Amino acid sequence: MSSENVAAATTPEKVEQAEAPPLAPETPLTRFTARLDDIIKQTGHGEMWGVELSSDASHAPTQVVLQKFLRANNGDLAGAEKQFTAALEWRKKMNPPALVAQAYDKRKFEGLGFVTNHKDEAGKNTTITWNIYGSVKDNKATFGDITEFIKWRTALMELGVQQLHLNDIKEPLPEDGTDEHQMLQVHDYRSVSFFRMDPAVKAASKETISVFSTAYPELLAHKYFVNVPAIMGWMFGAMKLFLAPATLKKFHPMASGASLSNELKSIASTLPQEYGGSGSAVQEGLTIALVDTTEAAKESPAESKAESVAAEANEAAAAAAEPQTVDIPVRPKEEEEEAPVEAKKEEVPAPVEAEVKAEEEKAPVEAKKEAEEKKEEEVKEEAKKEDVKDEEEKKEEEKKEEEKKEEEKKEEEKKEEEAPVTTDDTPKESEAAPQETQTAETAQPEKTA
Repeated sequence: MSSENVAAATTPEKVEQAEAPPLAPETPLTRFTARLDDIIKQTGHGEMWGVELSSDASHAPTQVVLQKFLRANNGDLAGAEKQFTAALEWRKKMNPPALVAQAYDKRKFEGLGFVTNHKDEAGKNTTITWNIYGSVKDNKATFGDITEFIKWRTALMELGVQQLHLNDIKEPLPEDGTDEHQMLQVHDYRSVSFFRMDPAVKAASKETISVFSTAYPELLAHKYFVNVPAIMGWMFGAMKLFLAPATLKKFHPMASGASLSNELKSIASTLPQEYGGSGSAVQEGLTIALVDTTEAAKESPAESKAESVAAEANEAAAAAAEPQTVDIPVRPKEEEEEAPVEAKKEEVPAPVEAEVKAEEEKAPVEAKKEAEEKKEEEVKEEAKKEDVKDEEEKKEEEKKEEEKKEEEKKEEEKKEEEAPVTTDDTPKESEAAPQETQTAETAQPEKTA
């Protein structure tokens, strides 16, 4: 067979090999997806941020959720799976979607949290969650019950996540590309005192950071701290010592709330006026339902009395209808145990009102005290600066004095070498005198200093 025939015979075989589909490369995301069913079975929960998770690699919303956990762990699958598992277990326990539908104590959380949406000229939406800490009237009431605060804070975060519409995602995140499915967060510290960290605030903040860092990774693009006193600038500078550069890039402290529009130029005009824009007030945004528990407590005694009268009437009617019955109606044990609690609830309004009144009377005194403490700190800081300045000037004077003495010493040595000597090698008395005068003159500033 000729060489041409051999080549012709082998050609179809090469074409068949070229058409064979290549195997998809295995990545942390594909391995994570393959483990998903086992993780869901282990935790007994298959929902994350409103997305019903699927092990189908073509389900883009699930792929984005898994990618966020991978990115939060720098691509480490073991770390991502551990955090993802913990987040699913937490969501099963807390049920965040249900928390959004609940109503919370108006006295504790009124005016504290909002969610707004802003569109740029191209129609792209930006979601912002706002924490207005200056609205807190009573730190103990708002932050004292950490469990209740975490529930309310989770409801606000979940409300923000809902605005991202993660279920509508059509494509997974590009490899090492920008994540468009994130929100912004603004913390407003207007009228907040930084000179005294309330233990209740500190404990609530610590728990919030712990929970949210596990349950909501890679959902915040940037975090803005506005109306932060200039004196607290050192705090954000200190963060550079223990926070990763990637995290620091997301933190933006500002002394004025109006500066926010300079950072968010694409939606600047839609921001509220107090933040440099011309849009609606933050308070007109979305928020969590609140209820006046004080009013509810005032109404409860009347309701309890009406229920009691109705129950007694029903018992009397039943007794009249069956006079031959020897069974004596016995109040259930559960009702007996709940009775003191109901009585206790009826007594709540008065102490609450007294406590609120006391806090209102105490507020001006605390404000004055905080102002005095602030002034005292400023005076101490100024005095410290003056001491440092004086010390530096003193060192500078001493340095100059040393240099002057050194020059004079060199000058004296030079004159001694040039002076004529007698036969016994001693300088003449007439030539020695100027040296004594010069020494006396140079010694005088030293005594003055």
